[in-house]
Amino acid sequence: MAGSTPHVIRTRRIAGATLALAALIGTQACAMDTQSAGSSASTDTIRIVLKEEPPTLETCQGSQNSTGLVTRANIAEGLTSRDADTGKLDPALATEWEQTTDTTWTFTLREGVTFHDGSEFDAEAAAYSIERALLPEMACDVAGQFFGDQELTTTVVDDSTLEVTTATPDPILPLRLAFVGIVPTTTDNTEKVREPIGTGPYQFTEWQSGTKISLERFDDYWGEAPDFASVEYLWRSEGSIRAAMVTNNEADVAITLAPEDGAGDAAVQYNTNEVTYMRMDAGIPPLDDRRVREAVNFALDKEGLLNSVFAGHGQLATQLVPEGVVGHNPDIEPWPFDMEKAKELIAEAKADGVPVDEKITIIGRSGFYPKADEAMEIVQNSLKEAGLNVEIQMGDVNTWLQHLLRPVPTDFGPRLLMGMHGNQAGDASFTMANNLGSEGSQSSYGTAELDELIAAAEVASGEEREELFAEALAYQNDEIVRDAMMVQVGAILALSPKVEYEPTTATGDEMRVADMHQATP
Repeated sequence: MAGSTPHVIRTRRIAGATLALAALIGTQACAMDTQSAGSSASTDTIRIVLKEEPPTLETCQGSQNSTGLVTRANIAEGLTSRDADTGKLDPALATEWEQTTDTTWTFTLREGVTFHDGSEFDAEAAAYSIERALLPEMACDVAGQFFGDQELTTTVVDDSTLEVTTATPDPILPLRLAFVGIVPTTTDNTEKVREPIGTGPYQFTEWQSGTKISLERFDDYWGEAPDFASVEYLWRSEGSIRAAMVTNNEADVAITLAPEDGAGDAAVQYNTNEVTYMRMDAGIPPLDDRRVREAVNFALDKEGLLNSVFAGHGQLATQLVPEGVVGHNPDIEPWPFDMEKAKELIAEAKADGVPVDEKITIIGRSGFYPKADEAMEIVQNSLKEAGLNVEIQMGDVNTWLQHLLRPVPTDFGPRLLMGMHGNQAGDASFTMANNLGSEGSQSSYGTAELDELIAAAEVASGEEREELFAEALAYQNDEIVRDAMMVQVGAILALSPKVEYEPTTATGDEMRVADMHQATP
């Protein structure tokens, strides 16, 4: 209501959120007999089979892959919504927004919206949801991933107007708020909920632990009614089983498939913005010598990796910020495969006293992507041919995380870390400081010069923002050369003949059931 006391929210980076997310990516549910998924489901029900059971349906954990696939844009909605194909920010529960001062944004909220429990959506609910998601004691993933150390104040002007003020200018605050699911003010703010209530086109109805999650169409939804009356989420850890469930009419959609999983004519290939790369310990000999880091790039046959490991699904990666994300630099080209140049650089460095015979350890993660072990063997063999002493240490997600996240073991020696990064938020700020900055939680090396370029870009807006991030990426590629980029991967899902659906680059994190339609007979 007008005149209410502003809500002040201080957020902090939550290392545990990153840890939990990465651990969940690597966790797989036990395989189960596909016959348990009834093949006689109504044509008005869509059955989606995931890789794993969601650990929670708490909306503020929507950045966790398996949770977000169920909750985001299905059960809960944000004030804004990002179009994954165009990068455009569209209205959702807010119809308009305007930056009224350097640090304040004013949101005009959609009227006539109700929550699944029948309560009215208004500015109080929006303010409460933002505050709840950013409470340190809630430890929500969205806080650490999208807001960092920012301090926010929310002010309810009236039922349909909300002001959000930040301690420092934030030109992309409306984008950040796309990832905060709006919930009623009655939602518990001391612990995460299991039965979420939102404003989305589907409402939660049942969770049979270990078996399925069920949603049903929300008849009072403010937007267009979705085609399917109900949704069933199932999960199987093995890709071949997920594919078989679609081909055997035990499911309608199966995600996260590999070419060898056997989806056949049901397979649909699509692009993602996930990039694979090798992160170098650029501060430890011999990787502290730029010639050695350049040699690593020249020695990797990226085309060969694309065709042999990824079955040709994808394209060569050039940078951590892929096309379609604000700040992507289209002028950066893939490093060419040139083994002779790699050998020449290693020999030159060795002649100058660089200890190129020092053991370099590849830190790999088994199952990170299909044929991950094979990919690391190809990298190892290529670098050995170039003249480096390289060994492989493949491990589970927890071992890999010890080397990914700061503080990393300091008595280990030089590393090449197997990496994969995606930016579904759509802005380079969600990649740059954390992955390439000197103090980033997932960064192994940075420079003051690059930090300054990143900081300047983060406070800019519009074309200037894009240009400054692109400049920072060019500096990383041309002057620092910390990473060896490999492949921007493609993805495969399976669709039954009864479903029409066009995947987007965000499908692996946000699968909007309202975008799925019953196929025309």
